[in-house]
Amino acid sequence: MASLRTVICLGVCLYTWTLTAAENNMPKAENLKWVSLDFKTILNWTTEESDYKYTVSVSSDDSDWSTSPDCIRMSESECDLTEHLTPYDRAYKADIQTEPDLVDYDEDYENYPHTYSDPFNPYRESKISAVDITVEAVDESRVMVNITDPLTGIHRRGKQLSLRDVLKNDLKYKISYYKSGSTGKRDIISDSSMAEVSKLDAGESYCFMAAAFIPSRPKGSQLGAWSQQLCTPQEGSILHELNLGVWVGIIFILLTVFFIIVTVTVLCCRCCRQRNSTQSSTPVF
Repeated sequence: MASLRTVICLGVCLYTWTLTAAENNMPKAENLKWVSLDFKTILNWTTEESDYKYTVSVSSDDSDWSTSPDCIRMSESECDLTEHLTPYDRAYKADIQTEPDLVDYDEDYENYPHTYSDPFNPYRESKISAVDITVEAVDESRVMVNITDPLTGIHRRGKQLSLRDVLKNDLKYKISYYKSGSTGKRDIISDSSMAEVSKLDAGESYCFMAAAFIPSRPKGSQLGAWSQQLCTPQEGSILHELNLGVWVGIIFILLTVFFIIVTVTVLCCRCCRQRNSTQSSTPVF
């Protein structure tokens, strides 16, 4: 009886060792990295080249794991989880499970190796691309900065959501501007995508940039990428352009009148010559 128990124990140990060895031979996903821009979120990883497959699951509480339908038994080393991370303001973890190319459905899937990612919160950590701006003069001391939000990677009911659609009232804008030739910059925060900048020096040129600003985020991820810089023209340069245009117009008119006078003069001379030649050829009786 004791020998039977010994054989059973040895069999169990051998089976456990076999499973452990098989698991250790499977290539696990490594170097898991979240890459997210404008809420389009992709999980990347590296692995050894093999015929094994990878399945990605996501959880926000380490218990209720949900498998991403687009990332089941895949050969690629990246998974787009954009539509799977809702609600947005939660910290998610990903689990990448290695599976053999040919699955034995009698085996326990939990024996296959797992790799877990660091937590990622798209609402607070997704990078934000640059906004577009236009600058319009209201009067000599005020300028209106109009801001257009970038579109996100999120689609709902056939519509691609903008940054404002996702962040709502959490989205603000930082506008930075300075007088041309000056090194001092000024910053203002605007709740609206239409911001008026006032108390500017009349006749001076100012340069403007803007970026999405999310104060509810950690300090290192509050600011999006800066827009392209736009500058207002200086009043003197406007007058110079106007004067240049006026002179070009005057010169054009003078040249036109000159060519008309020359053309009329030439035609008149030809007519006079033809008349004189006709009279001189007529016989006198």
